[in-house]
Amino acid sequence: MFRTRQWGPAQSLLALVPLLIGLPWLALKHQYSLPTPIIDQYDSTTSLPQLSEATILQYAKYLSEDIGYRTPGTREHALADAWMTEKAYQLKEECERVVAAQPGRKLQCEVWRQEGSGSHRFDMMAARLYKRYVNLSNIIIRLSDGTDQGKVDAVLINSHLDSTLPSPGAADDALSVGVMIECVRVLVNTPDWEPKHAVIFLFNNAEESLQDGSHLFSTQHPIASTVRAVVNLEAAGTAGPELLFQATSHEMIEAYSHVPRPYGTIFANEIFSSGVLLSDTDFRQFEYYLNVTGLDMAVVGNSYMYHMRGDLVENIEAGVAQHMAENTLALIEHLTSPASPLPRLASGYGRPRTVFFTFLGIFFVYSFRTAELLYSLLFIASCVLVRSAGGPSARGATMAKALFSVTFGGLGALVGANAVAFMMQWVLGRGMSWFKGEFEPLILYGPAAMFGALLTQLPLAPVPEKALLHAQLLAYAFIAAAGQFAGVGSSAVFFLSAVSTFGALFIDRVTNYLSASTVNNAGIKMMNTAEKMRDGDVKEAKDKVNKAEVKDGLVSLWTYALGQTVPLLTGTQLTSATLVVFVPLTGRIGSEAPAEYIIASMVAILGSYTLNLTTPFVHRFGLPALRKAVIIMFLVVGIVMAVFARKEVFDKNHQKRLFVLHKEDLNTREQHLHIAAADGAPGFDDLVHDITAHFGANGVPPKAVVMDDWNGDWDTLYPFSAFLSPYKIDLPLDPAYDAPWPPEEQFTVSAVNDTLDENKGTRTMTLKIDHPGIMWTVIAFDAHVLEWTLDNSPPEEFARHHIKEASFYGTDVWTVDMTIKWPPPPTAHPRSSVDGLRVNFIGIQEKRMWPAKKAEADGSQAMQLFREFDAWLDEKTGGSVDALLMGCVSGEVVV
Repeated sequence: MFRTRQWGPAQSLLALVPLLIGLPWLALKHQYSLPTPIIDQYDSTTSLPQLSEATILQYAKYLSEDIGYRTPGTREHALADAWMTEKAYQLKEECERVVAAQPGRKLQCEVWRQEGSGSHRFDMMAARLYKRYVNLSNIIIRLSDGTDQGKVDAVLINSHLDSTLPSPGAADDALSVGVMIECVRVLVNTPDWEPKHAVIFLFNNAEESLQDGSHLFSTQHPIASTVRAVVNLEAAGTAGPELLFQATSHEMIEAYSHVPRPYGTIFANEIFSSGVLLSDTDFRQFEYYLNVTGLDMAVVGNSYMYHMRGDLVENIEAGVAQHMAENTLALIEHLTSPASPLPRLASGYGRPRTVFFTFLGIFFVYSFRTAELLYSLLFIASCVLVRSAGGPSARGATMAKALFSVTFGGLGALVGANAVAFMMQWVLGRGMSWFKGEFEPLILYGPAAMFGALLTQLPLAPVPEKALLHAQLLAYAFIAAAGQFAGVGSSAVFFLSAVSTFGALFIDRVTNYLSASTVNNAGIKMMNTAEKMRDGDVKEAKDKVNKAEVKDGLVSLWTYALGQTVPLLTGTQLTSATLVVFVPLTGRIGSEAPAEYIIASMVAILGSYTLNLTTPFVHRFGLPALRKAVIIMFLVVGIVMAVFARKEVFDKNHQKRLFVLHKEDLNTREQHLHIAAADGAPGFDDLVHDITAHFGANGVPPKAVVMDDWNGDWDTLYPFSAFLSPYKIDLPLDPAYDAPWPPEEQFTVSAVNDTLDENKGTRTMTLKIDHPGIMWTVIAFDAHVLEWTLDNSPPEEFARHHIKEASFYGTDVWTVDMTIKWPPPPTAHPRSSVDGLRVNFIGIQEKRMWPAKKAEADGSQAMQLFREFDAWLDEKTGGSVDALLMGCVSGEVVV
């Protein structure tokens, strides 16, 4: 191999620049490549049906813009239900026409509109929550061969029609609805397609109300028991390929290998299943109530638009819909074919012991057993390679020092990045200055991590670079093998890196052996050196020995080029996928979350992996060059911090989320404005005081409110309210104001069928909630519940309970039957009542949400305030804040 030891740092880096730029570019090109959108529904050459992105987006636009915000309980939600029902029957009619025109074709299309009520427990974020839903609906289409046997085993494809409170939901999840409709059309119109196994398309109409629609289908629909696997389609962004982030069996991972554009890794799968991401999908209900396996896929790029007003079709990247549709159709075709694993899944499934990942567009799948064998062999081979190296660089003391150097380099990177994070947040007061770009943290924290890594090398230098490369190889090979034996499939990333390093060192070793003349000359010189030592010329001999040791510790620059290839490719893909998810996520994880340190640590860890040969490389040029590198990186860190300290955190395309409640207390008639944010960026306190000065009562400052289970102001968003940092602002109130609450429109909570058993110390009753014109009602109370109609296992103690409701538009009553211990224990919470059960209740007025009801504002005080507030906020912040404004009513009653 051509050796370049004589080159200095600048020349060496210049030689590696094509690699350092080209490989990440190649990785990103493959990772974010999207298909060309197709416009026509039929191929002009073959006349066969084809998936049309234009058609999909047309459906998404109709749902999100023509109908609008489809929050469960609203009129728009009911309109979407009617539209989808009509569309399903149109598809059924089209199917029947096609079958009639093709005698003998085995294809049947069935349609259901399911409506029902129920309840379920929904634990999240360490909070216990109960859901009650009334008269909610689903629309279901089943395609089969028409035989009873063909309907025994089915795959379920799921998306949701509804959208959440602050969003029109074009990507989340009207896009997936459009994909499913297009898949039905293409399958029905493909002449030779006859499903061996059935496919069920579930257009569930209540996901955003905490998965009520999927619960309704799973627990009450007659064909739910035929489901053997689920493919759930979701969106938390508007750009890039949809990510496979949850796969729960080997059979379904193997099925995914048949898609034309795979994008999924066990790394994402293990992160999501660990609970680090406080997010959830309908997949949870299917897995729990149907005990089925499946795949969970979502568009995740540009998730700045997630649950925001900007979730519009115009912001969905071209090719996103085509990508999701082509992968979904391929899955359906495989899972309904004779080669389908569905019959095997009828007897159950095991958690996957399968490693899978996409590398440059190629999907790799192998078992844990294969991984254990491969990784063990690599570790053994690495030990042999290092042990057989010989020479001074292979000595035990040198290797120990090299291992310490590699370890301290990684720790130094972490410390360096987090030190800058501390400076940015607490010293400069400019936390989250990187928020506007998923890759901007690399610019801020990358140099800091590099500086920290280099700084730790100063007291350890010099260390032979070959010893450091050997130490890096052994460390990664060991982590890969040990991690895999511990059941961590993501250990594959260390295996890939170690393979690259092993290959580079092995080639370097071979080329050295082939340079026989060089080896012989080195041996003669060593013999001469030994002879001179015997003759007493100690000083000169020692100098020659040292030079020999230095030479022994060097490798060709090509070794770095080869050794960095796989880590650069793999690390780039991992880093980009991670930051694309986590950077926007910091805008909604709460002000108490250490967002700055989370992002800094990610950059340090992923950066250390991606450029894992940095430590041996800097030792290649000696201590003086290392000192210069430390000084240069220190200056770079200072410059970058100065630049980021001047950056604004938010802009029109990367907005701050602001939660605003106009709340009227039915007991006191007081009105307040409640303001909250879900991030730790600077400037929120100042914004709240500006809002108070403009809209609040004169002379009354805003009040910071403690968020806990007894703060009922934000119960409409419970348990996500735990992320919020709320303020309460007094509003000026006209003394003559009297809320127009005629008897037929009053929001009340009462106890009926109330029976007290003093002998048993129990009280049995039905809590009845009347909420005309009010949606997403919540009741909260303290009690020791013995039994109720919500589930079979209430807490066996006196506790705080939250029950949230979601009902179809026009449904205004819901109930809960329960038996509680009575009276409350002496240790009850101070807000509990010994005279009765104290119940806090709150709900959202269906006609008083902004901007959802902007077009039909009813002239109420709340809507007038929202109109003025929204215009003022847009002008004040330059459009960098997206506010969800809700008109709520609340009260407290003792029953």
